[in-house]
Amino acid sequence: MRWNALRRGLTLPLILLLAWELASRLGLADPRILPPASQVLLRGWAAFWNDDLLGNLLASLTRDLAGFSLGTLAGLCFGTLLGLSRLGDRLLGPSFHGLKQIAIFAWIPLISMWFGIGELAKIVFIAIAAFVPVVLNTEEGMRGASRQLIEVGRVLTFNRRQRLTRIFLPSALPAILTGIQLALMASWLATIGTEYFMTVGPGIGGLIIEGRERFEMDQVMLGILILGVVGFALNAVAGHLGRVLTRYETA
Repeated sequence: MRWNALRRGLTLPLILLLAWELASRLGLADPRILPPASQVLLRGWAAFWNDDLLGNLLASLTRDLAGFSLGTLAGLCFGTLLGLSRLGDRLLGPSFHGLKQIAIFAWIPLISMWFGIGELAKIVFIAIAAFVPVVLNTEEGMRGASRQLIEVGRVLTFNRRQRLTRIFLPSALPAILTGIQLALMASWLATIGTEYFMTVGPGIGGLIIEGRERFEMDQVMLGILILGVVGFALNAVAGHLGRVLTRYETA
């Protein structure tokens, strides 16, 4: 079953790669702008062994996971506050829901002024990208807790910690996991954005910029393919972990 699903999922990407290869080889597209897929793959193989492709990828992933972890932790705490505290929601909710409407890349100039343009600024930007979806889903999950379970907790005289760990967190877990999965994708996109718009350094974004400046489109396309593959892998891992945790919680 899984093999059939994987085969069906790979059908369209393989067709697109074949069409890409034929378009470049047959002159339907300018190979200087759209180099053949085989040339891009060969460039990736050579870069893996001769250049620091793996180092760039590890730099991006390390940056991504640092910002994601920071943003997720802060988002869980803030989302829980908004979901369970009426006072917290009244005081902080309107400001948060207003600020979340600002496009994420609009924060780059402000973050650059506050934190500079080095590694710290990149991690803060990624954390903001991860923070918003975690807050939204955590808040929704906490508010969606079963009223019957809450009433049972009152009858059993649960304290605040017991209500949080035995009622609200289990009820909110599916929504929280959805928020974390969305945050993982948002943080990966933000990682590439910071590498592209802030100081160029090690990372896949820097690899793309370097290829653009040298007009080496095979390197640019290689970076884009890596972004897609890594993003797909992160999404698949997050989805699998979410299903495992949900089954464990309901077991």
